[in-house]
Amino acid sequence: MRRDVAGIILAGGQSRRMGGGDKTLLMLGRGRLLDHIVARLAPQVGPLALSANGDPARFAGFGLPVLADTVEGFAGPLAGILTGLEWASMACNAVVTVAGDTPFLPPDLVERLVAAVDARPGAIAVACSNGKRHPTFAHWPTDIHDALRRFLVDEDIRRVSAFIDRHDFAEVEFPMLKSGTQEIDPFFNINTPQDLAVAERLLQDIAP
Repeated sequence: MRRDVAGIILAGGQSRRMGGGDKTLLMLGRGRLLDHIVARLAPQVGPLALSANGDPARFAGFGLPVLADTVEGFAGPLAGILTGLEWASMACNAVVTVAGDTPFLPPDLVERLVAAVDARPGAIAVACSNGKRHPTFAHWPTDIHDALRRFLVDEDIRRVSAFIDRHDFAEVEFPMLKSGTQEIDPFFNINTPQDLAVAERLLQDIAP
């Protein structure tokens, strides 16, 4: 566990392909999708919070702080990252963000992201797999929040990768998971009912 690193689960998406509502509250196996993500991320970080707008009472059973965007309008995941950085800045040196629809995220995610930028103060570390960057799975130094607010509010740029590319960053490659004869991306995310069905099958084969 890295007590100096806060964890932020980004759950602010509009879930159009799932028919709307909160994907994180969908049932997966014996729990909700968010249960699986919390179980994997909580042992890796100190403080843990959920980035989500709307009535926070719907997440009351998880016992997590629920952070509404501090930027008006639906500004996407960068708004959740900014809010998480501002929330954690008084207590932690960094934040690791994860998407709220990825139940198989690596159990060594935080450790490896931190190690990648340990000698590079101010740098961002971003996860990759199978040659693809996953910009919402990243380690962010908390003192970058002012630059992010200017980027998001003053410049009105909302692409996470565009912000990463402006700064010193490291990419960290994570191996694929084995499921029988298949290889599964550890950042497999649930966007559709079909994806949820795939996750149900994978849940039986992939150890936490």
